Amino acid sequence: MHYDIVIAGGGFAGAYCARTLGRAWGKAGPQRVALIAERNVLVFQPMLAEVAGSTLAPLDVVNPLRHFCRGVSVFQGAIQRIDWEKKAVVVDGGPFTRHREIGFNQLVLTLGSATDLRGIPGMADYGRPMKDLADAVRLRSVLINRLEEANLTENAEDRTRLMTYVVVGGGYTGVETAGQIGDFLREAYRYYNNLKETPPQILLVHAGTELLPEIGPALGKYAREVLVERGTEVRLNTKVVAVTARRVHLEDGMAVEANTVVTTIGSGPNPVVLDLCRQLGLEAPKGRVRVRPTLRVPGHDDLWAAGDGASVPWDDRGQAKVSPPTAQFAVRQGVQLAKNILRADREQPLRPFRHRYMGQLAVVGKRHAVAEVMGWHFRGLIAWWLWRTIYLSKLPGAARRLRVTIDWTFDLFFPRDTSLVMPPANEVLRAVHLDRGDPLFALGDQCRVLFYLRKGAVVLSPAAGPAETVGAGAVIDGNWLDGDGKWSCSATAAEPSDLIVFRGLALELFRAELQLVPRERSPQPATAS
Repeated sequence: MHYDIVIAGGGFAGAYCARTLGRAWGKAGPQRVALIAERNVLVFQPMLAEVAGSTLAPLDVVNPLRHFCRGVSVFQGAIQRIDWEKKAVVVDGGPFTRHREIGFNQLVLTLGSATDLRGIPGMADYGRPMKDLADAVRLRSVLINRLEEANLTENAEDRTRLMTYVVVGGGYTGVETAGQIGDFLREAYRYYNNLKETPPQILLVHAGTELLPEIGPALGKYAREVLVERGTEVRLNTKVVAVTARRVHLEDGMAVEANTVVTTIGSGPNPVVLDLCRQLGLEAPKGRVRVRPTLRVPGHDDLWAAGDGASVPWDDRGQAKVSPPTAQFAVRQGVQLAKNILRADREQPLRPFRHRYMGQLAVVGKRHAVAEVMGWHFRGLIAWWLWRTIYLSKLPGAARRLRVTIDWTFDLFFPRDTSLVMPPANEVLRAVHLDRGDPLFALGDQCRVLFYLRKGAVVLSPAAGPAETVGAGAVIDGNWLDGDGKWSCSATAAEPSDLIVFRGLALELFRAELQLVPRERSPQPATAS
């Protein structure tokens, strides 16, 4: 397959670019333009927190790209790399369509940033990002599962930990997510009889001096006051330094007992974009490709870029800036980029990207929001009404707008739905991070997995006899089981440790690879715990 224009990325910038080209070229569009997206929907990111909070259904905030971008060819697949020498995009469409190549004459980069949680130990293992629709749906399921588990247990400490939720990041996504989590849990937990004495505890951790730094200190302070009034604890000037299955460690030395951590930080450069920049010798500060005001990459007339992954010059009322990575700018950049492609096709002069900043909005909770519109500041109920009105008008598709209107109307009169239709995934292979003193399993627990210790040390304490400390490279498997398939010892981290957990088919393959079968453990000198 080969196209004149290939748009890599199906976010706001890519979708609006494809839509504009499709409308302009009509019947010739599907033969000339291809849009490659990891999902076949355009996700309306500003409403993801409402999906997590069970205010909106997942399908309310998506629009099929084939409907939205009529007049272009749409392909679903993860972009593996861009081969500039061959002028081809290598796409992985699934188990039956690996390494498919789509050729191009001109390439439009709208891939955006990538999620990178490796900066904080344990965050990649236990932190739940809020970047796309799947994250929001999974978070909703996790919230309901935590309620169900807390309602089931009789242990007060476990119940408190299950009902404690930590949100990391005080920007728009963090504030809106914390507000939605709080509203949802406060409404839902009353229906669980065993939780009436254990209300949910929500902690919002932010490294800055005030929430919502993009919107100004006054509105940020108001957002903080609303959250605190509704029962959310806000910690400013604080960073998370490590996360385990049971605790969140803060830089001031405090450890918060919690089983649920939501992170709204951790964006990193897109590796596909960085690889292309290496091929072409391009600069990409903070992973954003430098472009001219016309959105064309300098030195390459056949390469364009827009959206979060592009460093787009912006004239903000006489001040030279770089466009912020927001949907407001991505939409307009996508449209302007498409218009410049059309002008280049007609051999007309290109026009620079210009946009008058309209303002920003953030919903803090039910009937509370903050807004900065055309220099005017609003807060409270009127800002909440503005948020819903403006975003409803910007939601692509009349059918979606009608669905959202109905769901919002129901939300005014009825409790939020706690139906759990997506059970938690049973991962066959995953990583875990333990802090010193964290338990791995207890004596007598049923064994369903085995462990490979990548880093650190674990103390194994049998019911009788000395404890044994195992270090990196050790396998904790059937050698520590009794005749009933239960652990014959307890396991506790002696220091910060990283382990790989194997279950199901992965467990069997791992045993076969290392020839690990239950056998009589040879006597070894015990190491002091």
